[in-house]
Amino acid sequence: MYTGIVQAVRPLLAVTTYPGHNQFTIDLTPELLDDLKIGASVSVEGTCLSVTEIDGTQVKFDAMTATLERTNLRCFKAGQGVNIERSAKMNAEVGGHLMAGHVATTAEIVELSIKETGAFITFRMPPEWAKYVFPRGYLGVNGCSLTVADVDDTLVTINLIPETLRQTTFANYQAGELINIEVDHQTMVLVDVVERTLKATLARA
Repeated sequence: MYTGIVQAVRPLLAVTTYPGHNQFTIDLTPELLDDLKIGASVSVEGTCLSVTEIDGTQVKFDAMTATLERTNLRCFKAGQGVNIERSAKMNAEVGGHLMAGHVATTAEIVELSIKETGAFITFRMPPEWAKYVFPRGYLGVNGCSLTVADVDDTLVTINLIPETLRQTTFANYQAGELINIEVDHQTMVLVDVVERTLKATLARA
């Protein structure tokens, strides 16, 4: 599990393609390397990946084809920065909301505005996932726990505070690019239960 608070943006040193998976080599800080072991789970741009190799400060992660198809990891290029969060410990402060690192889908950025007066990002959700997004609800975006400002059908807008821009990769994105989305699990369960209940009720009417 993760808290949705990005700990660092770290450089992606290499992307190696193999049959059935890609391997990512990321340079981590001493703080992020503390007690890190093979098999440990790390959130990379919001996607839960397992450590496969540690060589000094260079850490390798594998992403299978199914993960690449569901996330923006398939777009990764060597040299870019990625959001990193180590898995939460039992007594860790949850500054955002609990996240699993299980990306539901990607969304296409429609507009990213960064000005002195404020910043926001607007993106288009796939219709089948947009139903789980509500104003003032939680949403995991590239591993960040963020509060939804506005929803207009499949268009979702989130305001970005300066600290979020400073501590994450959002400022490096552009319109047309993909971002990883993790919907709030409790919201998803509630919506699905209501849909099934209404469907069953109408079927009996």
